[in-house]
Amino acid sequence: MSTLPPYAQVLRLSPERVGGKLRFTMPFGDDVAGRPGFLHGGAIAGLMEFTAFAALADEIGDDRVAMKPVTITVDYMRAGIHEDTYAEAVIERLGRRIANVEVFAWQKDRDTPIASARLNFMLDRPQRHTA
Repeated sequence: MSTLPPYAQVLRLSPERVGGKLRFTMPFGDDVAGRPGFLHGGAIAGLMEFTAFAALADEIGDDRVAMKPVTITVDYMRAGIHEDTYAEAVIERLGRRIANVEVFAWQKDRDTPIASARLNFMLDRPQRHTA
């Protein structure tokens, strides 16, 4: 992934490949803090939304495909604390016109997520030309 968009830069997201999956890390800092010592819920949601977009774009592999989120549902499971936060996405369904993506965010233990999100996308693919 080349230069990240401004919103991802504000969150200081950094990508890496782990076991073939795209993982994003968001370091804790004043710019993502909510109440003292805790992570802001909007920062968590932003991390998960960006992770879903990036993972879906990576899976599709075609910049011409427009991805439009239709539904985003975030479930907060526990408070994010003064720790780095990680997120990975799972592409549950990738069709010609629809994609369903699930994202999990965690801090110390991947098996204990702090939040999850489900995103449904409409995909606008370039028209096929028939000869």
